[in-house]
Amino acid sequence: MKRVGILFGGRSVEHEVSVITGLQVIENIDKKKYEVVPIYITKEGKWLTGDCLLDFKNFKNNNLKDAQEIFISPNCGNHKYYPNPENIGLFGKKVLGSLDIVFPALHGTHGEDGSVQGLLELMDIPYVGCGVLASSVGMDKILMKDVFKANGLPIVEYLWFYRSSWKNNREQVIKEIEGKLKYPVFVKPANLGSSIGINIAKDQEALIEAMDVAVSYDRKVIVEQAVESPREINCAVLGYDDEVITSLCEEPLGWKEVLTFEDKYIRSNMKGGKSSGERRVIPADISDGLRERIEDLAKRSFMAIDGRGTARIDFLVDKDENVFVNEINTIPGSIGFYLWEGKGYSFEKLIDELINIALKVHEEKKLNMYKFDADLFNRIQYGGKIK
Repeated sequence: MKRVGILFGGRSVEHEVSVITGLQVIENIDKKKYEVVPIYITKEGKWLTGDCLLDFKNFKNNNLKDAQEIFISPNCGNHKYYPNPENIGLFGKKVLGSLDIVFPALHGTHGEDGSVQGLLELMDIPYVGCGVLASSVGMDKILMKDVFKANGLPIVEYLWFYRSSWKNNREQVIKEIEGKLKYPVFVKPANLGSSIGINIAKDQEALIEAMDVAVSYDRKVIVEQAVESPREINCAVLGYDDEVITSLCEEPLGWKEVLTFEDKYIRSNMKGGKSSGERRVIPADISDGLRERIEDLAKRSFMAIDGRGTARIDFLVDKDENVFVNEINTIPGSIGFYLWEGKGYSFEKLIDELINIALKVHEEKKLNMYKFDADLFNRIQYGGKIK
């Protein structure tokens, strides 16, 4: 039985969303095949484990006093986790346990952005989801758009700016935006999800307000041309390399201009790990031709960033059925399980497949060479001269 460390929480404004995702994974993972090790990262960045983390009520009541702080070593091949040495008594355990695989259920910064993936790469431990590069590109909306554009994927027009540019020369920034784009425009922090910090601006006054909000969340801001009366259609992808499949398409309902945080997580009526269907239509009511185009673009978007595991790709469709790739979510809320149920994947089966992909990726890495004996130390004198 493999021990799966499920990471959730984190130093992110999406902390609470991640806790929900992590606990959903814990609830639905096959307990006959996997031993779960919950690992909760607090808002301050402390790593905790313990059985109290398995009960959602303890998070609601802030009752985590029984959780134990742990440390994980970045040393290659060391998959153990240790207690805080300051809390170890004379006869306390020096090692609490070890992990066979890690399942990151982290959203946003310090988790979805490649940060924790870098640690897991150093440890040389299998982990679920995209690698460092794909996670970073998928998180940064500017780099994401650049990669999509380079791969010939349809995207809306956009500009981006540093926080410092906005603070030091906002008149020039406004001039550039109004010179290239037409109102309305969307203003977004480059490295956040869950619709946090996103606003639509229909005039200059609203643009200034939206920019002020966005730069409070990130040092980079992207401004995008709004699509007139769009439909949002989302599709998930599952796989590795070019062996990928697509989920059913969904259409979120009840939003007008911005699908807000509340729309996604509070009004979506998630009950018992399943969607009531009141806030989304699955499968989306679209023609076969449009569905096929979206599925093809979803696969291409996933492969463009070198994705693996699963990701949800969000699209905007205008009144003439022109399709624009809006963004890719490398660790979507709830792992996008509801998109796969109609394709024969229960939440449990989806988790199992994600773990299998992670193990396959890790095995393939063993084919790479990480050493090259050039006898360089004996060929170069101190000071840089070659013998």
